[in-house]
Amino acid sequence: MKRDSLPRLDLGQLQFEPLSQRPSKVTLDHLGKPLQAAADLETWLDSLPDVLAARGIKRLRDLVVQAHERGRSVAAAIGGHVVKTGCAPYLIDLLRRGVLDAVAMNGSAAIHDLELAVAGHTSEDVGPRLVAGTFGFARETSSLFAEACDRAAELEIGLGQALGELILQRDGPGTSRSLLATAASLGVPATVHVAVGTDIVHMTPALDGKSLGQATLADFRTLTAVVSTLDGGVWLNIGSAVVMPEVFLKAVSIVRNLGLSLDGLTTANLDFEQKYRGLLNVLQRPGAEGIALTGHHELMIPLLHAAIVSKLAALSPSPTPPARHRKQGSSNHADRGVLPQPGR
Repeated sequence: MKRDSLPRLDLGQLQFEPLSQRPSKVTLDHLGKPLQAAADLETWLDSLPDVLAARGIKRLRDLVVQAHERGRSVAAAIGGHVVKTGCAPYLIDLLRRGVLDAVAMNGSAAIHDLELAVAGHTSEDVGPRLVAGTFGFARETSSLFAEACDRAAELEIGLGQALGELILQRDGPGTSRSLLATAASLGVPATVHVAVGTDIVHMTPALDGKSLGQATLADFRTLTAVVSTLDGGVWLNIGSAVVMPEVFLKAVSIVRNLGLSLDGLTTANLDFEQKYRGLLNVLQRPGAEGIALTGHHELMIPLLHAAIVSKLAALSPSPTPPARHRKQGSSNHADRGVLPQPGR
């Protein structure tokens, strides 16, 4: 096309409309309200702008609290950085309150949880240790993980339960701040989902592949039973960009293939970046209401925890009852013999 052949547009014919009649997404009611003095958390949350992530975290808080109050299931799937950034105690508190009914994790999260429990520290400086040939060779980490796999295979239980019971037996300095140990003591499902070759514990010759596979497959079936109870409930994917979104997608597929309902399910993806699988497998493909919250774990998880606890306190000033294995009134397809019982 030649420059001189371009049409001459008459911009004087453009059609404008009154600003008062133009649809808008932000109004004065949506603006933030700066606080003039110290305030309680509920007041602070109400003062946030009613847009985007501020609206999302309040919406997620309300849906978690509603699910809890109505006896529906709330489950969380986590990656290793959730534990490494010191956020396990917030999830533990929700487990103890009975707000969180199940927790699932990848192998990395289980390793960090195990190390903090038995030794009180975790997380290596990978680069220098990799060059030195020492990365991933902590003796107790590998041997205890292998022992848990053998225990799971022998007792026909899942890897998460076996690790939790082993941590309780060892009773190390971080036992009370272990997700796996807390879940085992409460009798609620805690599952570990391993991608073979991704974790340091796979480097030891003591690990039996058959036991590992049997243990983590048992956990997948337990998690699928958990997912089958999520009609009207909430699924939180926190800090896992690949493994847990893929595991969740397959569990949802099994549940829907069996003709079971996931009506009213809410899914949320909390991470410091929104990645492909979290957006699609967690927020879009399951056919649920999806909420994306982007930010650092060490800020977002404590904030969500505080928002939930504060809302619960406002609704019921009496002490929260002890955690229950299964909430009254919640659907449980496993009872019909369709899926294995969660947390057996």
